[in-house]
Amino acid sequence: MTRVAWSALLLLLVSPAPAQTLKVLTAGAFKEVVLGVVPAFEAQSGLEVEVANDTAGALTRRIEAGQGFDLVVVTREGIERLATGGRVEPGTRRDLATVGIGVAVRQGAPAPPLATVEQFKEALRAARRIAYIDPASGGSSGIYLDGLFKRLGMAEIVRPKAVLVPGGAAAERLVSGEADLAIHQISEILPVKGVTLAGVLPAEIQHYTTYAGGISPQTAAPDAARALLAALASVQAADLMRARGMLPAPAPTEAR
Repeated sequence: MTRVAWSALLLLLVSPAPAQTLKVLTAGAFKEVVLGVVPAFEAQSGLEVEVANDTAGALTRRIEAGQGFDLVVVTREGIERLATGGRVEPGTRRDLATVGIGVAVRQGAPAPPLATVEQFKEALRAARRIAYIDPASGGSSGIYLDGLFKRLGMAEIVRPKAVLVPGGAAAERLVSGEADLAIHQISEILPVKGVTLAGVLPAEIQHYTTYAGGISPQTAAPDAARALLAALASVQAADLMRARGMLPAPAPTEAR
């Protein structure tokens, strides 16, 4: 064996193996919680965590089309659908948090009153442009709002003003000046700098979405994935959820 070949072999033998990577797919509404938990998890576990986000509907479709992952966080309905299709291990399903829908304006702009349904409708009428998630993208808030506008008889008023956002934070359209009102889940409004949460939808028309996690049956690191899912349901994660306008899900009373 030549000196060069021996040196290469020695380097291979003494070099540490690359850190195992967990791939996490998360709906945008829960992204900030995942990103808040990951650093401590990586430090304690020695693993690397790769986080990707999209709308809950888009993630569900991507997984059904064969995209690989270790842990996914989408709506409870999405997790149930993936479990039924064999894409999530049924025994790993766990509710994590619930969040409602809020209304945002650009920082410094007057906040419209939103205590009643009629006040909400008036805010829609007064807005020049209204940003919300495109229902076609599979975002849970956009799908709900599309139906809500129809039920309130506001669809024809909102449609010409709509700034449909394919994913991400609808409130960013306030900062860019593309809209002067944004309607989105509270946890996706609060992290956006330069905007103000004007209020939440009135109780009669409020809509809460529960986000849940599940683990892929094909994960190569089931124990690590379970540990990360447990971290996302921990007391520390619950504090992050509350700070981002979410309510932690109650602890399960029995294994699912």
